[in-house]
Amino acid sequence: MTALPPLDGIRVIDLSRVLAGPYCTALLSDAGADVVKIESEHGEDSRHLGPFRDGESIYFNVLNRGKRSVALNLKNDGDREALLTLIETADVVVENFRPGVTKRLGIDYEAARARNPRIVYASISGFGQDGPMSGAAAYDLVVQALSGIMSITGSEESGPTRLGESFGDLVAGLFAAWGISTALLSARASGLGQHLDVAMFDSMLAMLPTAHSQLQSTGLTPPRVGNRHPVSTPFDTYKADDGLFVLAVASQSGFEKLAQTMNRVDLIADPRFADDTARTENEPALRKEIENWAAGKTVADVVDILGDAGLAGSEIWDVQQALTSAQAEYRGVVESFEHPVAGKISYVRQPVVFGDSRRPDVRRSPLLDEHHGEVLPGSR
Repeated sequence: MTALPPLDGIRVIDLSRVLAGPYCTALLSDAGADVVKIESEHGEDSRHLGPFRDGESIYFNVLNRGKRSVALNLKNDGDREALLTLIETADVVVENFRPGVTKRLGIDYEAARARNPRIVYASISGFGQDGPMSGAAAYDLVVQALSGIMSITGSEESGPTRLGESFGDLVAGLFAAWGISTALLSARASGLGQHLDVAMFDSMLAMLPTAHSQLQSTGLTPPRVGNRHPVSTPFDTYKADDGLFVLAVASQSGFEKLAQTMNRVDLIADPRFADDTARTENEPALRKEIENWAAGKTVADVVDILGDAGLAGSEIWDVQQALTSAQAEYRGVVESFEHPVAGKISYVRQPVVFGDSRRPDVRRSPLLDEHHGEVLPGSR
């Protein structure tokens, strides 16, 4: 028999804004949680961030799918009490105010725990709830710059380069969702919740295992190497007649198979390419051999040849190609809902397939304060 969605019956109070927190709670909603989004009377900040359609922020509606909206003025005693009463019925609180703000408002973890000892309270911030930078303003760009990720992204010519999405926010939201799920298991066993301190900076540092390994091995700061892998070769973008393709070889057997596929078995015995370290040291020479082989072939031809040989290679898709691909359609990761103002809005659901649990029904994003009477009956 198909089970209920994994987080069915879990209630989440979402006090967060813009990206890290809303992304976290969207993941929880996708897994079946009841997410109640608390907004100001003017609406959460991202309602006013583009891109827009018919006056509605697509960005907001993608990130806040499946949630219910209640507008409260948290500086008002009555509304603050309404929130704390709501927390008594909840399992999780998520907030991403600057450290210290929730305490000033009287809605911090201590206030929540006094009402509900089982509450799991996640605080997402740039640099953590304490420490030398806890009070610093943090946006994704700042965290990417300080985490080291920009120093290893791009080429020597481009200089330090920001990743193409706001990964500082997204990774923090992902770790927050993981932490919440873990803490809920602990609360089930102990009857007690806990405060989760999730920092964007910490989360980005956790994304650097290869660079950290290089630093420890050589004592040198890893350089920018463009699209190629810093350790394994060939592992990069290469030119064919009509564009670029990617090729990823990370083993000796894979390199030997590539040489055979190229009809260049002589490369296997070439001391410049004897092992991964040698190939990386002689990367320009190996690149020349690969691109000479690919000359006269289209990207599609190259990808077919590599695929037939069991090698990892592909063309490079843009965002539209990826989202509308047969692979994405088959996996069912792109879902959509009808918004009463903006019309059809598509989004990428959380990607984990829970084999024995049914997927929650698609639920649209909320209008501002749409569910006030439903969540807080009689409060107005």
